[in-house]
Amino acid sequence: MRILAIDTALGACSACVLEAGMPEPLAIEQVAMERGHAEALMPLIERVMNAVEGGFSSLDRVAVTVGPGSYTGLRVGVSAARAIALTANIPAVGVTTVAACAAPLVGRESGRVIAAALDAKHGQVWFQALSSEGRQIVALRQVSYRDAARAIGAGPVSLVGSAALAVANEAWAIGLDALVIDDARAPDVTWVARLGMIADPASAPPRPLYLKAPETTPQDRARLPRR
Repeated sequence: MRILAIDTALGACSACVLEAGMPEPLAIEQVAMERGHAEALMPLIERVMNAVEGGFSSLDRVAVTVGPGSYTGLRVGVSAARAIALTANIPAVGVTTVAACAAPLVGRESGRVIAAALDAKHGQVWFQALSSEGRQIVALRQVSYRDAARAIGAGPVSLVGSAALAVANEAWAIGLDALVIDDARAPDVTWVARLGMIADPASAPPRPLYLKAPETTPQDRARLPRR
């Protein structure tokens, strides 16, 4: 299987092409950015695909991060993934950002809880915790830093994600053994590809995952009555 993976959910615009059984991507590009994903993504994908023999016609699947993350960023990535999959007549699958962040630690942190903590702004965090073997301990949720630390249980815990240090500070305050392994602002797109390879298209659709409704709402109060 050859898969194109796309990530625009958080603080980066990234794409890679990975082939099953290969330790490294055939092509990859990751650019840190907080804004501008819409303008940057398609040229970036074009550069990645130009570096791969066979181009788009050689792909078997597309994977994309579906959230939680930036409202605009998610729409950009998901729209691109759907369009490419439709044009190439191949499946598209969605991968959560927390899963992509936590995946590198599964099987490595023996006896420790693995927790992904991503900054959701305003003192909130997108949070999920797994066992060292990858079994879910705390379901994906949006909570405060303190509530995330308390949800971990007795620990010990290894933390990843842009809010890892903030949650670790709360964990240390209540006496937990907490380690910050990685505080990157976005997942490694190679892991988006690896998770996308094993995802079931029937149960992992490329659909944005929002844990909180967008802060913009229609201005119903200012609507004029119809005559």
